[in-house]
Amino acid sequence: MVTEKRVEQVVQVSAIVLLVVGCLLVLQPFLGALLAAAIVCFSTWPVYRFIEDRTGGRGWLAALVMTLLILLVLVVPLALIALSFRDDVPQLVENARELFAQGLPGPPEWVKAIPLAGEHLDAAWRELAENRDKLGEALKQLLQPAREVLVKTGFIIAEGVLQFTLIAFISYFFYRDGAALVEALRNALNRVAGDFTERLLGIVGGTITGVVYGIVGTGLAQALAALIGFWIAGVPGAVTLASLIFILSIIPAGPPLIWGGATVWLVYNDQTGWAIFMALWGFFVVSGIDNIVKPLLISRGAAMPFVLVLLGVFGGVLAFGFVGIFLGPTLLAVGFNLVRRWTETRPAATETVNRES
Repeated sequence: MVTEKRVEQVVQVSAIVLLVVGCLLVLQPFLGALLAAAIVCFSTWPVYRFIEDRTGGRGWLAALVMTLLILLVLVVPLALIALSFRDDVPQLVENARELFAQGLPGPPEWVKAIPLAGEHLDAAWRELAENRDKLGEALKQLLQPAREVLVKTGFIIAEGVLQFTLIAFISYFFYRDGAALVEALRNALNRVAGDFTERLLGIVGGTITGVVYGIVGTGLAQALAALIGFWIAGVPGAVTLASLIFILSIIPAGPPLIWGGATVWLVYNDQTGWAIFMALWGFFVVSGIDNIVKPLLISRGAAMPFVLVLLGVFGGVLAFGFVGIFLGPTLLAVGFNLVRRWTETRPAATETVNRES
């Protein structure tokens, strides 16, 4: 009898494992979209509840409105960025080719007047200008790889349009049935984590909110500020450059590479006044957002080492495509904060057990 029960238990467990593996295989192509939709819905849940109250408690209508908002806020801008890549990349490459063909001009007078480092910068600039033939030849060899990188980036963004369209579709059902899904998740966690369930959900929720508002929100703010600056200064390919700033916003030195390049382009075209404006706008406004806004937003629960953010972005892109820019850091942040809280609370729990014994 005991042997028969054990065989029956083994068969049941095997059947459950096979069922879970089969479900994961079926959902594997959509796993990234499902996780991203869950993160988007959780982060914007207060907005959904507000709309639900204004629509008389009709959840399906509020879910439909939120789905349309996701399409408007995420999909449409990405589609415009993808189109701008198609139009702007050839123009940017051609401008760079003409620029390198002319060689590096001499430094403007204001470079030498920069306190402390001005003379060194002026001397280094003049040395490059004297060897501009060699410089131009070396830079020309970089144009083709740079163009390939930009084209691949355009394809990734185009893929992101499709991914976010799928995310918006999935989000409708998450919004509509969100309360029931959260209750089911809470019940499942109660069976596994017991009294730690509410604290676990609090850590995960705070981390997700911090990542979305801190990393994504700061990137959007920097990209928008840069876009305004590029338009004012008349820099070509403003939308493409702003989208690159959004992607590179996770790296402290990322945005300066873009607005700094725009500043150099303005200097090359003898627009010194606009170059000074672009440098000041980039330093105080674009990079200022990263120094002021990000710490305020990310303090809501997503603080983690920079290397994890960087690995999360690149690993997320490799694993999930464009949506991995947001999904990768979020997953790593949740895991990091859970491990950190676990290591912080474990000694206290051990001390309590020892005291009771």
